Amino acid sequence: MFAQDATEAALRDQILKAKNNSDIQAAFTKAKDFYFQNNKYNDFAVFLKTIVQKKNSLEVFSDYYTALARYQQLKFLEETQGWDEYFGKGNDYREEITSGLDKVIKAAGEKDPLALYSRLLSWQFHADQQDASAEDALSDLIKAVYEFAEDSKDLVPLKDVADRLLAYQQRAHAKEIYKIYIGKISSQEATSCDLEAMIVQFYNEGNIELAQTVADVFLERVAKSDSKEKSVSSLVNIARLFAFKDEGPKDAFYAEKIFKKIEEMAGNEPFDEELAYLRSFNAEKAKEFDISKSYYSNLLTRFPQTTHHDEAVYKIGIISVYVLRDVKTAKENFERLAAKETLSPQVISSLYHLGLLSQWEDDSTKARQYYDKLIEKAKDNFAETVSMAKDRLEEIKEEKPLDYNTRLFIDMALKDEYADFAMSKLDLKSDFYKPVKEKQVNISSTAYPPQSGCIQVTLEYLWSADLGKTIPTNQDNSFATSYPDSGTKVIWLIATTPSGIIDRNLDFIDVK
Repeated sequence: MFAQDATEAALRDQILKAKNNSDIQAAFTKAKDFYFQNNKYNDFAVFLKTIVQKKNSLEVFSDYYTALARYQQLKFLEETQGWDEYFGKGNDYREEITSGLDKVIKAAGEKDPLALYSRLLSWQFHADQQDASAEDALSDLIKAVYEFAEDSKDLVPLKDVADRLLAYQQRAHAKEIYKIYIGKISSQEATSCDLEAMIVQFYNEGNIELAQTVADVFLERVAKSDSKEKSVSSLVNIARLFAFKDEGPKDAFYAEKIFKKIEEMAGNEPFDEELAYLRSFNAEKAKEFDISKSYYSNLLTRFPQTTHHDEAVYKIGIISVYVLRDVKTAKENFERLAAKETLSPQVISSLYHLGLLSQWEDDSTKARQYYDKLIEKAKDNFAETVSMAKDRLEEIKEEKPLDYNTRLFIDMALKDEYADFAMSKLDLKSDFYKPVKEKQVNISSTAYPPQSGCIQVTLEYLWSADLGKTIPTNQDNSFATSYPDSGTKVIWLIATTPSGIIDRNLDFIDVK
């Protein structure tokens, strides 16, 4: 108790002796942290009253921090289910919040950071309660931001407001304020190197929106730069940052925006083998399959001996037939791989799809030849694909139809009657796209069925192709699996309702 009294006395003394607003703010923040870390909100409110009693000019700070304390106290009581105090004192605390913040806003003026923080807290309070004042509070906050930003040199409040808006999913408003924030920094003679460092910093902090806002400013700076070589090198680094990866922040569409700028400035030259592959893979993960196909083709043209050769050829084949309805190009690419003496998972999978397409075309003789060749080449390897080929051979032997889910997916890919299904009403994704063998991956889907009023629609999920060790049921919209063999795996899915098909989609997983 003595130690706490001594700390309180020291904090009070620091506040009372502070000479300017910056020092006063820092001292109050230090006191706030001391009380909040132990959830001593009532003690902090009493402490703030003693400050005002000794120095009335600090009332505006006391009002703000009292409101902040009551706001945090209400949240703490909700989390800990302290319902006696919550319902007994809650209205009093809410009154302290609203009246205190109103007093700060009137006393401080719109150019004062404390007024801006007060408007921010006011909006958070109303947004949390989802009350009728939330919309007006947000409008007042955004207006106050613009007024504050006109001539203020203190940029931290702008970022704090944007960060909080982003946390509340107010992305459009957050991005606009980030843009103001970055514009202010740029006008304060930030160099291109400074901007690039900021992009990396915000990216590493997980604030991808702010990183992109800085990157937009950087792109504008690049457009006016005479140092093309250095600018392109920086853009390559930025593109790698945002490009699709299994772990860490990513934005495949934004990465492609940077890739296009690189190409616009310097053509193909900056795209070495690995960067060209990354661009192809990035477009694939954005589900821009036609663009991805062209990038993989360009990779093969420029780097015929690329280590990604078989993967690129195989993906071109899959995209050609099952996305772009181009059977001829698909078969040419599958045959190109099937003819190779050096085996790879994609060589074996190409034989499987050649057999599958022949079987779908009701050419059982040709299908059997491809499946037999697959099994002969695979020997004791590629067990997953060999197993699927044997299933298909059994169907042919017993004169059974092709597996229903598999046939329907190919029907939807190639028959004119399904041409309107554009893979836009069904999303399919995995939490890992480059897992190692035997690593668990979680595959999930989201379907967007037509509106059905109040009636809950029953969905069925028709899974097929490379599903790994788990075979999901028609009721599973997600499942966990793993793959014992390396290679490019293709997952097919169709979502249906009792009234008909919603859509189809496919995805690639590259097992290392």
